[in-house]
Order: sequence, then structure tokens, then C-alpha cells
Amino acid sequence: MEEKTTAAEPRAPGCLICNVALPFLEQLWPENTRQHFRNSRVEFLKGIRSILDARIEHLSRQHEKGTRVVVE
Repeated sequence: MEEKTTAAEPRAPGCLICNVALPFLEQLWPENTRQHFRNSRVEFLKGIRSILDARIEHLSRQHEKGTRVVVE
């Protein structure tokens, strides 16, 4: 039989942040504050993704192996 966890049950055994700090803070903050911090985490991760995409593009670029010289 599968056991289902609920929000009130601990997420990780012995984890102070998961079991105490986060549930406590979630009850203190109003919903719009929680939504704001959730959105800020998403935007932060999008920024990291943008940095990674730019670096991948830079490393994937084909570099020319010489210079062109016009000979008269």
C-alpha cells in the first residue's frame, strides 16, 4: 500500500528547514508575499538559464582558422 504525504507531514527526516522553518514562515507571510518570493525564484532561475544559454552559444560557435588577406 502506498503512503501519501500531506503538507503537514515532514518532507525530509531530520531537516530543520523543511520541518520547522518553512512551515513557520509560510504561516507568517501573507499569500501575496509568498507569491512574490515564488516569482522571484523563477526569475532568478531564468537569469541563470540565460547566462548558460549565452555561454553554450559562445562555445558552440565555429571559429575561423585563419585570416583572409587580399593579394594584388
